[in-house]
Order: sequence, then structure tokens, then C-alpha cells
Amino acid sequence: MLISKKIQVGNHIRVVSPSKSFSILSKETIEIAMQRLRNLGFTVSISQHASVMDAFGSSSIEEKIKDLHDAFADETVDGIITTIGGYNCNQLLTYLDYQLIKQNPKVLVGYSDITALANAIYAKTGLVTYSGPHFSTFGMKKGMEYTIDYFQKCLMRGDSFTVNSSTDWSDDAWYLDQENRTFHANSGWNVIQEGEAEGVSIGGNLCTLNLLQGTKYMPSLEDSILFLEDDYLTFPDIFDRDLQSLIHQPDFEGVKGILIGRFQRKSVVTNELLQKIITSKKELSGLPILANVDFGHTSPMFTFPIGGRVKMKAWKEGSSLVIQQH
Repeated sequence: MLISKKIQVGNHIRVVSPSKSFSILSKETIEIAMQRLRNLGFTVSISQHASVMDAFGSSSIEEKIKDLHDAFADETVDGIITTIGGYNCNQLLTYLDYQLIKQNPKVLVGYSDITALANAIYAKTGLVTYSGPHFSTFGMKKGMEYTIDYFQKCLMRGDSFTVNSSTDWSDDAWYLDQENRTFHANSGWNVIQEGEAEGVSIGGNLCTLNLLQGTKYMPSLEDSILFLEDDYLTFPDIFDRDLQSLIHQPDFEGVKGILIGRFQRKSVVTNELLQKIITSKKELSGLPILANVDFGHTSPMFTFPIGGRVKMKAWKEGSSLVIQQH
């Protein structure tokens, strides 16, 4: 395991676009995100090709690779945050200079499609990466307190910390209307199967993680706690088969527990359906499993390490998650 230095007030954060282009963000989103990161004490720069836009809404492989390599190699850059998710991050994996990354360990944070990049870097270098907010996430005007709190706890402080359930959550198109937001009271984390486990945190977006199956970029599942989430395009049948595909991995028996991120409402994955999916799989018998957890494509979200160590408790009378910092 290779752990980079935490980012601190006064540090330089580089924004990169390994998936969708910076150009898709609205002027308002960019201004709010820049100001919020500056308020946290950071200097922010945008990578050279971040705003390039091709027919697929992103820059070329070569441009993305150059920006990532520049961010890791630049001694003035202390941390790297991704612009937003998308679909094609896994195209980069063959072309990355993993030795360069290993020799210049830095915080890298993002989620969704960035799952492929973050897990591959951990698998190839041992560098702990992070699943957490994009640059675009910081452009959300309201409902950011929980997200920022755990961003700071995970990336700016060295102490282990306990993650608690958020009090409310949102699944609206906030980027279209920053003022008229819809927030729902959070019913808390849902215990699917009881138990306790400790292990290495792996995962993020399930369908993106599954793109790594059978490749040298797939991290080991031995002694792991899986973090799995998906967006509104994933209906119950799709989540079911995607989960089954992961279960078929030869080292799945090493999984100690599973946390499932809160689903978007359009996915229609209800607690009842999720319970049926889980209990239909004999391979999951005996594993502690928590659902409706605060990460994924709804907000707010907490930041967690990919390759770090976590401890989970899933009990009807109370559940918890501890991120163990080293």
C-alpha cells in the first residue's frame, strides 16, 4: 500500500478531465466550484486539455494522458480532482505511466466513470486513490455540508473517522436549477444482512468496475470490503446481473462485506427488490451488507479510499463505518 500526503490549506489542486470534458459545465457551476475550493484554502488550476470537446464529449486519449502525467509529474501540484464522470475513462489504462504515478504519489479523487482509473492505479501501483466528489460536485450551491465535511476528514486529516448517515438527500437535476431544490429526509442505512467486517476498500461504480474484470487493472478482492453503486440507467435486472458478474470473479471468496450506495429514484431499485436480489445469491450468505449508504450518484456523499482499510458494522440496532487512516 502506498499512501500519498494529505492535501492541506495552501495546496495546489489540479483539475483533470479523464472522462467528459470541462466544457460541458455551466459558467455558474464552474464559478461556484472554484470559489468553494478556494474557500477551503486551495489554489486551483485547470489542465491544458480539460476543455477539449470531441464527438464523444471529451478530449483524445493522448490529451487526457498528457494532462494526467503532467498533473502527477508537476511538483507544484499537491492533489488531483476530476472534472466529472462519463463513459470512456477505461480507454486510458494501457497508456498510463504507472511508474511515474508511483514515483509521484498524490491524492486523486473522483467517482462514477473515474472508478476505472482509480481502481486501476491502485491495482498497478498500490497507491491509495479516492472515491469522492468531482470538481463539478463542488459547483452545487446547496446541500454540500455533509460532502465537504467528509472530503476534509478523508483527504485533509490523518485521523481515522466514523462515517454517519446524512440527515437528508437529493436526487434532482441541481445543475439546471440551483435555487429550487428537492431534499428528502434520509431513513438511514439499510441493513440487508447483519454482521461485522474489516478489510481493504475496493470499488465505486459497479458497471465501471466490472469493465476491469479479466484484466491486469482489476484490483484483488482478497480481504476486501466492496463499495458498489450505480446510476439511474441501472434497473433492478441490470444491477442483479452486474453484481452476479462480480461474484463470478475467482477471488470473490475473499470479500468480507459489502456497502451499496443509495440508488437514484429512476433506477426503481427499492429496498425490497434489493433484499430479494441479495438473498437470491448463495455466494453472499453470511456477508454483512449495508445499503442506502451515502455514496454514488445522489447527494450528499462521503469520500472513501480505494485501497485503504475500513471497518463496517451492520446491525439492526445500529450500523457504522470507520475509515482507518494510516
